[in-house]
Amino acid sequence: MDNKDLTWKLQNAQHLAQDEWIDFRACDYELPNGEIIGPVYNFSKHSFSIIVARDEQGRFICVRQYRHGIDEVTTEFPAGAIEYKDKSDVPYITFDNIIATEDDAFETARRELKEETGYVSDNWKHLMTAPSNATLSNSNVHIYAAETCHKVTGQELDDTEFLNVELIDEEELVKRIYVGDFKQTIHMLAYFLYKNA
Repeated sequence: MDNKDLTWKLQNAQHLAQDEWIDFRACDYELPNGEIIGPVYNFSKHSFSIIVARDEQGRFICVRQYRHGIDEVTTEFPAGAIEYKDKSDVPYITFDNIIATEDDAFETARRELKEETGYVSDNWKHLMTAPSNATLSNSNVHIYAAETCHKVTGQELDDTEFLNVELIDEEELVKRIYVGDFKQTIHMLAYFLYKNA
């Protein structure tokens, strides 16, 4: 069976919520056998960048913040959404306007590292760009490594951002991944990509 025989064909999409943060849709699809199914829910949201950052002593630069999806405070790497407004003639999220260039993603990574932690780096490496959740969303995650980071300023957080910076050695980071509070699966992926780069 080739890919053409596997593709679902979109028949109808109802935008249940569409604003500057998300385009959440209820869709009807025609399956390869001609059957129509629905609603099938999917969404578009900002693509984003994650930074696996280490300071000059080799410690991982992490942040702790509240995640409402699981109602917990977690440890994770610095990360942030890639702005889409300059590339769109509408003030809301669509299926197409959340896909960013690597230049935009890298600029976001540099900005978010500095804003969230006060650290900067001159030693960057792109590790991977991939769909963040191919089952439900078409947004991408852009994963970077930043080495020998040094602190140049305090945090410059948005009004709705509340996070603390933690410098963690690798043994502690791995412990948190397996039995602790490092619970973002894409951030776990970022660590293992970094280790195998």
